[in-house]
Amino acid sequence: MKHMTRRQLLASLPLAAHPLPPYGTLPSPRQFRWHALEFYGFLHFTMNTFTGKEWGYGDEDPSRFAPSSFDADQIVESLAAAGMKGVILTCKHHDGFCLWPSKTTDHSVRRSPFRNGRGDVVKEIADAARRRKLAFGVYLSPWDRNHPQYGRPEYVQVYRQQLHELLTSYGPIFEVWHDGANGGDGFYGGAREKRTIDKRSYYDWQATWEMVRRLQPDAVIFSDVGPDIRWVGNESGFASDTSWATYDPVGPDGGPSAPGHTRYKEGGVGHRNGAKWLPAECDVSIRPGWFWHENQNDKVKTPRQLLDLYYKSVGRGAGFLLNVPPDRRGLLHEADTASLRTLGSALRATFARNLIRKAPRPLLDNNRETYVAASEITAELYPATTFDIIRLREEIRLGQRIDGFEIDIPDGAAWRTIARSTSVGPCRILRLDQPVAAAQVRLRVTRSAAPPAVAEFSLFKEQGL
Repeated sequence: MKHMTRRQLLASLPLAAHPLPPYGTLPSPRQFRWHALEFYGFLHFTMNTFTGKEWGYGDEDPSRFAPSSFDADQIVESLAAAGMKGVILTCKHHDGFCLWPSKTTDHSVRRSPFRNGRGDVVKEIADAARRRKLAFGVYLSPWDRNHPQYGRPEYVQVYRQQLHELLTSYGPIFEVWHDGANGGDGFYGGAREKRTIDKRSYYDWQATWEMVRRLQPDAVIFSDVGPDIRWVGNESGFASDTSWATYDPVGPDGGPSAPGHTRYKEGGVGHRNGAKWLPAECDVSIRPGWFWHENQNDKVKTPRQLLDLYYKSVGRGAGFLLNVPPDRRGLLHEADTASLRTLGSALRATFARNLIRKAPRPLLDNNRETYVAASEITAELYPATTFDIIRLREEIRLGQRIDGFEIDIPDGAAWRTIARSTSVGPCRILRLDQPVAAAQVRLRVTRSAAPPAVAEFSLFKEQGL
């Protein structure tokens, strides 16, 4: 559960990177690997798909879960076409219906018509992801509006058993996702009552996370408080323009924090020089709802809207978790897949080639582990080239060091600033209002907490939309 010490980190770095000592809080190896994914999918698919609800009450008949032509490969291929590198499945939402034949409950696919009661949605999605070389993650709602023991100590053991099943039966897991919604009205095995819990203590999260570490040591854990990835504080898909990877969550009253019990609006910015490396993840749905609803087929976000969210999430150092909910067939709808394909084509066309032709080699080697220790870098483009996208990265294993930077181009005998911003971290993408043409471009770090370690300086021209 602890972050690497500076000495441990230095031992893990190539010798060429040793000249700059690390600064401040550092990412763990699992967090460093997660940062490289950047863009991945969310699949909200369960009983709600068939009832038309967003939050099921927990009293739904399992026989209602009956996708007519479920195809995990179609779903995963569509996500990959958009440029996603992973997928997280809602294995159990708040209604308690399990998409795998859990031994903990009868409220699962085992009692449904899916594959004649012998189906396992989790396995099919995990296997399809593996075939397509996408990372696979699991969402398991802590709240269970179906289970009779929810709100009592016995349920916590049930929840851990469900998580144990998911972490031991479906191969490597890259992320474990804990929702902050906990407690309220429910069916609860027929009790039909409201049950509230103390979010700070009921689940004993520390013990649960220790189990995750033991069973899936490479998995990052997401919740409002991490311990690896934090919620950005909105479900609109964007981080703040200034976004720090470090963050110290506190409760609404300034006391202890827990999933669902934080000053969540602080998650967009984070805390400069926080004690925990806890980067933001931006979750948003391609539709108005998180689950598929037929009356939203004409309300799917356009490729341009999705690209804008990409720049405001990945481009601000956060992860971009885009929900694309399967329909009642068990497929991604044609409106969704069309938008995803166009987005993927635009991303590939835009970022296919760095337009910079001459710069220090570590900036051009597409390697996040090499860097240039300089506060001013001039790059050459020849001949003069038009660009409108600027991408920077720091070598974050040495910490998040840059507080401000500017981008200049020649203007006669002087330089003219065309862009400026603040935090960089694992990724910073700036999108110019208008394309510019230049034969030289200069990066100036104007403020930094420690000498800069610039891992990438790239220029691109947006294409494909």
